[in-house]
Amino acid sequence: MAVRVEKNLFNRRSSLVTAFLLLAFGLIVFRLFDLQILGGRYAKQKADAQHSIYRKLLPSRGEIKLIDRTSGEVFSVAANLKSYLAYAVPQNMENPQSAARALAPVLQMDEEEILSKITQTEKKYVPLKKQLSEEEQQKIKALDLAGIYFDSEDTRYYPDKTLLSQTLGFVGFKDSKKAGMYGLERYFEDELAGRAGELVAEKDAGGAWIFGAKRQEHPAEDGVDLILTVDKNIQFQAESVIKDTVVTNGADSGSVIIADPKTGAILAIANYPDFDPNAYSKVENPKVFSSEAVSGSYEPGSIFKPLTMAAAVNEGRVSPDTTYTDTGSVVIDNYTIKNSDNRGHGLQTMTEVLEKSLNTGVIFAKDQIGNAKFHEYVKKFGFGEPVGIELPEAKGNLDNLKANIEVNYDTATFGQGISVTPMQMIQAFTALANQGKIMQPYIVQSKIYPDGRSENAEPKVVREAITPKTANTVSAMMVNVIENGHGKKAGVPGYYLAGKTGTAQVPKKDGRGYEENNNIGSFIGFGPVEDPKFLMLVRVDHPRDVNFAETTAAPAWGKLAQYLLNYYHMVPSRPIGK
Repeated sequence: MAVRVEKNLFNRRSSLVTAFLLLAFGLIVFRLFDLQILGGRYAKQKADAQHSIYRKLLPSRGEIKLIDRTSGEVFSVAANLKSYLAYAVPQNMENPQSAARALAPVLQMDEEEILSKITQTEKKYVPLKKQLSEEEQQKIKALDLAGIYFDSEDTRYYPDKTLLSQTLGFVGFKDSKKAGMYGLERYFEDELAGRAGELVAEKDAGGAWIFGAKRQEHPAEDGVDLILTVDKNIQFQAESVIKDTVVTNGADSGSVIIADPKTGAILAIANYPDFDPNAYSKVENPKVFSSEAVSGSYEPGSIFKPLTMAAAVNEGRVSPDTTYTDTGSVVIDNYTIKNSDNRGHGLQTMTEVLEKSLNTGVIFAKDQIGNAKFHEYVKKFGFGEPVGIELPEAKGNLDNLKANIEVNYDTATFGQGISVTPMQMIQAFTALANQGKIMQPYIVQSKIYPDGRSENAEPKVVREAITPKTANTVSAMMVNVIENGHGKKAGVPGYYLAGKTGTAQVPKKDGRGYEENNNIGSFIGFGPVEDPKFLMLVRVDHPRDVNFAETTAAPAWGKLAQYLLNYYHMVPSRPIGK
């Protein structure tokens, strides 16, 4: 009896153990079915998310845009073109040989090269090819290959190619990282680039993410968009005219700046030669990347004369009718300074000094106020320091005026012996075109933040350099330069425009004297003089077939002035032909 009881007890225990094992096995099978079949898609999506987690942490670069003044349309001149990165997770590859064969024609890569990449099982991630198009990505997806994944990336794209090239700059690689190079791309790098996100998650002993572990993700912050003050139509015209001028005159290069003198807003800024930022790596001479209009210091020559005259007029020491006797030269410190035409003109008024661009005349005007006061005005007009525009810029050089050497002050009156930038000249001449007030040039009209907020620029008065009366007086004298003097080729029938030519010598590289048969021609002016809508400077470097700015920069300035007056629908202030 005892034996039977023990046997029954053993059988019951065996049945319980068997039932427990069957139940456990069933639970395991169900769990596997749930994970692999019912939850397979979710698990795959989660695994894919882990493979491409870095994509979510990279911000989109802010774009640079212009506004069409007539239609109000906003369009990008520096945009982001979405492309794709194909990569492999070797441990997930099922048939590497077959996969390499299928990928080769789509990726346009050698089959063996692909195979060598996707069989590196010691690596968790192997990039295959960057900058794939949407079409190429879809073709690879259609192959349905295990272990092949994608991530998107933004490629900088400049739709209008050479338009505004030096002003925009480009996105290149610095220390193996993408970064803005030159122009606005460099100046606003931090704001355009945005801020990368952060990921906090548990890791295993090997440093890998634990699948399914809790993690905190701080999304990336996209970059700021920039809306420029530049008018695309005016910019296109400026680039066309300066290119034609450089090529026609066999010059080395040229620049144009057009601004609103009442606000300082830059309407166009053009340089030639230019380049295509989409293909910056093909540029042989990196000098073309820099904007000579902003960072190119040079001795401006006679376009500086109206500023010298303005200083003397503002001090009440001369007027348009003040006279002096021009003998054709001035001897100072054993140096002889002559007029550009090597002639003496006898009794001359200050207005005629500007009309005929007489070096001796502006020296006379400066002598009426003294060297110290003249130096004070040079700095008051903003020379010797950056203007503060949102671009990499130079500040010029006034070192020759630090020493008390008379001849240095004399040559400075007509823009030799000191160096400035075209942008500094634009800023200084806002005083003449804007009732004595100097306006700070700016090129960014507004910033648009990722959350939709906007920050708009406000015109900034730097200082009042001269009185409104002085500004009007010198402006009228500059009208005579175009009407009767060397600036006739800058004139536009029916309008009163103010301007001044300048043909400057180019210093030798060793700093001793000036180069022979080399000059820089400039023309600066504004109009219509009674209510200026534009202020413009044209600069032409080393023209080969002419010697004076009146036949290079002045005609280009006049062509652009004609365009601007028509563009702004300005009604002529006098009969055409007068």
